Amino acid sequence: MRKKTKFIPVNSMAKEFDTGIAIGKTLSDSLQSLVRSDYPHRRDYHIFILAEKGSACIEIDFEKYKIETPYVLYIHPNQVHRVVKDEKADFYIVEISNENLNPEYLKLLEHLIPAKPLLLKSNVFSIVHQSVSLCINIFERKHDKLYPSLLKDCCNTLVALVVSQYLEQTTPTDRLSRFDFITKEFQILLEHDFTLIKRPAEYAAALNISTPYLNECVRNATGFSVSHQIQQRIILEAKRLLYYSDKSVKEIANELGYDDYAYFSRFFTKVVGMTALTFRKKNFD
Repeated sequence: MRKKTKFIPVNSMAKEFDTGIAIGKTLSDSLQSLVRSDYPHRRDYHIFILAEKGSACIEIDFEKYKIETPYVLYIHPNQVHRVVKDEKADFYIVEISNENLNPEYLKLLEHLIPAKPLLLKSNVFSIVHQSVSLCINIFERKHDKLYPSLLKDCCNTLVALVVSQYLEQTTPTDRLSRFDFITKEFQILLEHDFTLIKRPAEYAAALNISTPYLNECVRNATGFSVSHQIQQRIILEAKRLLYYSDKSVKEIANELGYDDYAYFSRFFTKVVGMTALTFRKKNFD
């Protein structure tokens, strides 16, 4: 049984790696020990996993994904995750803090949430594999004169390769339409402010556009309204807290920006189809 805590555990890189970058290659059956994933947790850094051999099942925000060769996976700091099953997997894992990421890449990564395991073509996998191997070699050369810069630049090359593949496989080949651009900006804003901003009009104002136009953009790009997107993001965080922490429903409501506990309870029940306590009980039975 999972040990419930008051807060979703956050593993901090600062406690172990003062460079803000950690790189490792798993050996068979060691994936769980490397990423300390016997329990669900968050990190305060970005994770890139490249499968070299074998496979593993990783749970990210209530979804289970199987990753194997030639897959790569990106996990955002906000996402709660754990390894469910390690099938003699040999993986490369690169962990990097916000401060060490190229600002352009950091912004692009915000657009990828949530990211699913990505299948790589053999020629692309070869290049990414070479890049991560170089990162590991540089990581071990701690006495080089320009070690911090070498390591940072090398890892950002790897990040750029991975991000470019996500963009190539998840966005149209032609230029983004105005609808797509505004939707992506809205989604980034939503990820940062969903506990503070609840109304579509407030997001529209922040983006300097009208509410009807924002709704038109989001609906055309995603098939869903702005209100739906806001609701789903709030509900995801509520589920995370119900599942991984022992906070009361009232405490969770307050953390998500709802002073009216009864209103939040009705809102959760309407969207999910069951009460918050029923959801918690169902997922711990």
